[in-house]
Amino acid sequence: MSTPETKRGGLPHQPPGNTLGKENYLNASRGFLSWALTLDHKRIGLMYLVSILTAFLGGGLAALYVRTELIAPGQTLGDADMYNQAFTLHGAIMVFLFIIPGIPAALGNFVLPLLLGAKDVAFPRLNLASYWLWVCGAIFAVISLATGGVDTGWTFYTPYSSSTTTSVIPIVTGVFILGFSSIFTGLNFIVTTHKLRPKNMGWFNMPLVMWALYSTAIIQVLATPVLAITLLLLIAERAMGIGIFDPALGGDAVLFQHFFWFYSHPAVYIMILPAMGIISELIAVFSRKHIFGYTFIAYSSVAIAIFGFIVWGHHMFTSGQSDLLNMIFAALTFSVSIPSAIKIWNWLATLYKGSISWDTPMLYALSFIILFTIGGLTGLFLGMLAVDVFLHDTYFVVAHFHYVMFGGTVIAFLGGLFYWWPKMTGRMYSETSGRLSAALIFIGFNLTFFIQFILGSQGMPRRYFDYLPRYEFYHQVSTIGAYITALGFMVAAYSLAMSLVRGKLAPANPWGGNSLEWHTTSPPPLHNFEGEPRSDDPYDYGDWKWDDSVEGFVRKDAEATA
Repeated sequence: MSTPETKRGGLPHQPPGNTLGKENYLNASRGFLSWALTLDHKRIGLMYLVSILTAFLGGGLAALYVRTELIAPGQTLGDADMYNQAFTLHGAIMVFLFIIPGIPAALGNFVLPLLLGAKDVAFPRLNLASYWLWVCGAIFAVISLATGGVDTGWTFYTPYSSSTTTSVIPIVTGVFILGFSSIFTGLNFIVTTHKLRPKNMGWFNMPLVMWALYSTAIIQVLATPVLAITLLLLIAERAMGIGIFDPALGGDAVLFQHFFWFYSHPAVYIMILPAMGIISELIAVFSRKHIFGYTFIAYSSVAIAIFGFIVWGHHMFTSGQSDLLNMIFAALTFSVSIPSAIKIWNWLATLYKGSISWDTPMLYALSFIILFTIGGLTGLFLGMLAVDVFLHDTYFVVAHFHYVMFGGTVIAFLGGLFYWWPKMTGRMYSETSGRLSAALIFIGFNLTFFIQFILGSQGMPRRYFDYLPRYEFYHQVSTIGAYITALGFMVAAYSLAMSLVRGKLAPANPWGGNSLEWHTTSPPPLHNFEGEPRSDDPYDYGDWKWDDSVEGFVRKDAEATA
């Protein structure tokens, strides 16, 4: 039965600051075209979110296939060719379709203008074009799968990628298109940050996630064209037989590695820098403390972006490059750990004596600190020339890479998703299922990949379809961990999906944050704010207090958004 409040257009027990049942960005216009052609950054962010999560599902299923195949020596599910295509599909989807666009294009698109108190990004049409370019790139990846698959690995290393009979050109074309999507997003974020900040928001009054997104955007704009040119050259070599990378045609395969890693190592920071920005927000908000060392964290984001361009050669210690270059790249590799360590220590200092809330986003943030620290420290082993010669192309590298990319980017993505979910949807999820998802993913991930450090140190090469019986136990434990991780993702998906059906209505500020996205309604109106929001220190939480009547935080001066 409808209540009088429902008849007025509201919802029963609707807290102040919630606009479900009223006009908001979700229902301001209706129909497929209103979404497909929208210029609203929030809707574009949601479309990105649904799309990249769909890609994540495909990449995750490919990963489960790989781990199931490796549960015992010999053939388990398919032959070696099928295995090669599965791990190539997993890597290409996860890197190019999920991790690189994940936080900037989905979460960043939604929250960046809100963090600035702006109505939209600087170039809304360019923003929409970036999304549809992503869709086009994904279509080419599907075409490559439908026309025989690809078995080169996600790095497309030559000369194999220039001579194999699998569908290299379609997937490389897709990645080329995805590069333009990334560049458009980066350009938009740079201009938006420069031009649309409120007058009283200087560079050192911005939330740290904005520093991270800004630094990421610089990398996207400067590094991605190198990948685009490299992939065009690869397409030309395959299609026209021009000798560029294939030694049989007079080319140089190591040249491809230089080009590829000159982009792909900065791309690592395209993946991890936005994640670090999210963690800065979560640690401060759920510790109820001002972030410690704001200036150092801000500058460390810029430092990581700069270092990212000059360390690519550590991927090539065994490629035959000169000893002098190897020594230089090893030294630079150790140096890049400094700004990352600055962030870790400042987060720990923020946690110290904080009033910590064990909500789901905080659990993911704490998981990030643990997992990323393991990933970073094991990277030092790979930066040591003598050690890397032994560990190169073993499962030690696989474990290190996943501790940084999965334990870093994916975990932070989930933390940010749960953090901003009430703002996006106007609904609260179940904390019980959210915490359970964080626990399962943390346990499953460590079971999957920590044992691979041992596996690699004992000499197990990566990307092998078969292996010696002495490695079987390690692979079995890793596969069991993969299924526990998959269960954790299923619980997370269930938690968020059920919130849309029966979740409590979210107040404007459920966490007590002070950055500007929490100064508007949940979900936000079409133009984000009713009037001009009041910008002050985003990490000063003293003006907010918990109010049981709204099950959220309100301003002590009673000026909370209605």
